[in-house]
Amino acid sequence: MARRLRVVRRSLASVIWGVIFSVPAARRYFGRRFFNSIPHSRRMGLRVTRVGRRSFTAGVGYRDELVGNPYNGHLHGGVLTTLIDQTSGAAAFFSRSPPQLVATLDLRIDHLRPAAAGKDVEARAECYHVTRHIAFVRCVAYDDDPDDPVATSVSAFMRNGPVPLGRSFRR
Repeated sequence: MARRLRVVRRSLASVIWGVIFSVPAARRYFGRRFFNSIPHSRRMGLRVTRVGRRSFTAGVGYRDELVGNPYNGHLHGGVLTTLIDQTSGAAAFFSRSPPQLVATLDLRIDHLRPAAAGKDVEARAECYHVTRHIAFVRCVAYDDDPDDPVATSVSAFMRNGPVPLGRSFRR
């Protein structure tokens, strides 16, 4: 009886999350809450631009404290790595209904060129395949044109189960 009740609760949670996530404004709201719940994201000023069904776009504004080389003004590679990792993780997180808690298993980044000094950088991640335990994500980071990327990545995330309905993101 208890097992049957758990299955019914899970099914109900999936339906409720599915209805909530069918509204684009709700996806953006939960995307912002997700990023704001991570202290590192808040401190760096990562912002959510767009949340799709299996995609997530976020950006970081150019600030002097994020510069890696003060002589040329390029953003630090760690800033780009964090932006790509957290944007990719968010794409994996929101790829299922209800959202799935995830942890980075593997992250491979190709830094193609330095980000232009003084420019904001955006990253667009897409969760292109999900198995029972792993979500696979591709990501492109760019400053002006997505066809001229700063960095690209492929990553894998371990799925740790759905977010319970009663649990909210911390501020």
